[in-house]
Amino acid sequence: MTLDAMGSDMERVHEEIEGESRGPSIHCDLYDTEISHKIAQMLLPGLATACVDNTTGDIFRTPALVAVDLRKEFVEYLTQRSESFVAETAILEGDLAAEASDDPYEIIADFADDFAALKRNLFGRISGWLLSEKREDKIDDIVQEMELSKFWATDRREAIARTLLKNVDFKGAFHCVMKFDAAEDLAEHVTSCGFRSMICANEGCNARFTAAHLEKHDLACPFKVIPCEQNCSESLMRREMDRHCITTCPMKLVKCPFYQVGCQSTVPQGTLKQHIHDSLRDHVLRVLQRFHKEASTADLKRQAEQLELSFSSELALACDVKSLTTALKDLEARLPQPEANMTTGPQPDAHTTSDAEPTEVSSPADINTDHES
Repeated sequence: MTLDAMGSDMERVHEEIEGESRGPSIHCDLYDTEISHKIAQMLLPGLATACVDNTTGDIFRTPALVAVDLRKEFVEYLTQRSESFVAETAILEGDLAAEASDDPYEIIADFADDFAALKRNLFGRISGWLLSEKREDKIDDIVQEMELSKFWATDRREAIARTLLKNVDFKGAFHCVMKFDAAEDLAEHVTSCGFRSMICANEGCNARFTAAHLEKHDLACPFKVIPCEQNCSESLMRREMDRHCITTCPMKLVKCPFYQVGCQSTVPQGTLKQHIHDSLRDHVLRVLQRFHKEASTADLKRQAEQLELSFSSELALACDVKSLTTALKDLEARLPQPEANMTTGPQPDAHTTSDAEPTEVSSPADINTDHES
């Protein structure tokens, strides 16, 4: 043995003696509760799949009859595979190591699939059973039966899931790997550990998650009260936001109710009344143009101005094309006749028509309004 080797051995022995003198290390046993629960939920359909595939076409055995024995084998298989996973991954080289998943759920789900494949009987292997919808329905039925009968209690599956999680999480991304020499140090660490369990503080939300996921949950929590996404003055739960924004939000953009006669304005819902008030003369003109098609624009503008000056309070009550059209029919008839007449084209001079029959001009009330909306 070389001096270097002897020195290395002496250092290792010294470290072991020093470690024993300090006493055993205390591990922090906190973990990602969300991923652990997800693994526990996967165990039941994993077992059900193995039970169904193992008894397919067998008239003497049913999935329920083999469930107890296969459950024991299933747990032993998953435990053994998880314990050897780190060593197997370390053996992989190059691209194979890069392709290996580090998601505990995916790793253990692959183990469960491997176990089910090992338990398939001959009928299942040579037939089209594995791709049939009937197989999936049968697995779902067995899962429901196991849940109703409490065949595999949730707390027992959770305990197994925690062990499997810690076995395969060699990077420490989903469970705490901290060790302490004293219980006091561990207790102090637990209060700030990123894997400590938390309950959402938002009223109505009962979600549980690890402290490291607090920000992620907070950004998606449906019960969190947040300001309106359309910048109105209200604050409401995130889950109510979509309905608010498309219904009652005063900042919801809506078309002007006079868009049918040409007003292309799009305004926030809360300012619609103000828009209608501010654009009254324009809306009146547009409606007049609709049923006085032969009148000149200049005459219609004068008519609109006269109507607004004479009947502004009554016109203000009209909030859409139909109501404004009805109001204008009545109000035009009430205007002094000379003001109400529309110039529809070039008028003959007075001296050229003195000996002729007077030209009849229809009053606004007599004008055909069949085109109203």
